[in-house]
Amino acid sequence: PELTPINWTRASVEKQGYRHFMLKEIHEQPVIFAETIQRFVDQKDLTLNLKELGLYDLDLEKIKHIRIVGCGTAFLSGLVAQYFLEPLLGIQISVELASEFRYRGPHLDEHTLLISISQSGETADTLACVNHAKQFGCQRLAICNTLHAAIPRASDSFLYMDAGQEIGVASTKAFTSQILCLFIWGIAVANERKKISRSELDTVLREMRSLPLHLESAIAQKGHLDQLASKYYENNNMLYVGRGPNFPIALEGALKLKEISYIHAEGYGAGELKHGPIALIDRHMPIVALAPKDRYYEKTLSNIEEIVAREGQVIGIGDPKDETLRSLCTDFVPCPQMTNPFFQAIINTIPVQFFAYYVACHRGTDVDQPRNLAKSVTVE
Repeated sequence: PELTPINWTRASVEKQGYRHFMLKEIHEQPVIFAETIQRFVDQKDLTLNLKELGLYDLDLEKIKHIRIVGCGTAFLSGLVAQYFLEPLLGIQISVELASEFRYRGPHLDEHTLLISISQSGETADTLACVNHAKQFGCQRLAICNTLHAAIPRASDSFLYMDAGQEIGVASTKAFTSQILCLFIWGIAVANERKKISRSELDTVLREMRSLPLHLESAIAQKGHLDQLASKYYENNNMLYVGRGPNFPIALEGALKLKEISYIHAEGYGAGELKHGPIALIDRHMPIVALAPKDRYYEKTLSNIEEIVAREGQVIGIGDPKDETLRSLCTDFVPCPQMTNPFFQAIINTIPVQFFAYYVACHRGTDVDQPRNLAKSVTVE
């Protein structure tokens, strides 16, 4: 047999002084981002490593449609990616649950690129999508955190996240790493297809350098989030709202809370509240609102005002200098701000991860091994 050495260290499966693996993995994100950016981007001349990004294995000119598939958190990272990939590349992109994809008979052909996202690279439904797409002559790109797994082996191209082993069942560092890898891959493809100018590329890559520092600043707010969790942990229902790329972050925040604290939580696009969910809002309903100073800000603020008018308890996450938002909220979480809205969405993930973590701690649940869940779902 051919032997393949595995890059494994004892430190990757030890808590290293942290109470839980999940807490350790949240703290690891700035370092992982710094290493990922260094691996994919040459900092001297701001060029992209096309080989590491898996571009040499794809016929980029042939791609007319992109389908992104994943399960759970991986699906949500695909939703974030759709917000920047579609306008960036000028290609129609759909994001679908891997468990539903094959059964609805999607149109696939040799001009389709299937991007599969899986932390483990072994997710059964996602692997089935890759094999299904192969029958129609699709090109297949796998974004995984595990070398030599089944999904990368079944794909034409492989983008290795290299985020380190993730032990906690509730994904944290893998989620943000998936978004970052998809973003860098997207700008590399845009550059190859002449969809982005050199000056635009340089601006994005320079701003990307500061992402790890902004993540560190967001992590510094963890004590405040622990205090908020002690106030809200006894609630049995919560809502999360956001607009644009922060809508999938709202979905991810709600998913994290459900997974580890067993609180019923739902995420919504803030503009959808008036189409039904607003009926749930009263003085007993906490709502986590993601409201960065982006192009959606004024509309998000209007949605928050609608919540306040119905006595909802708003936990606002936004610009530390935003006194208007702060005045509307029952509680306010200052979050570092970046110009790029997709980098901002990544930063906004940190407070919702910490909030879910501390709520679970206050409720006394098993954070790393929540009931009924497995880290890698290898059956349909």
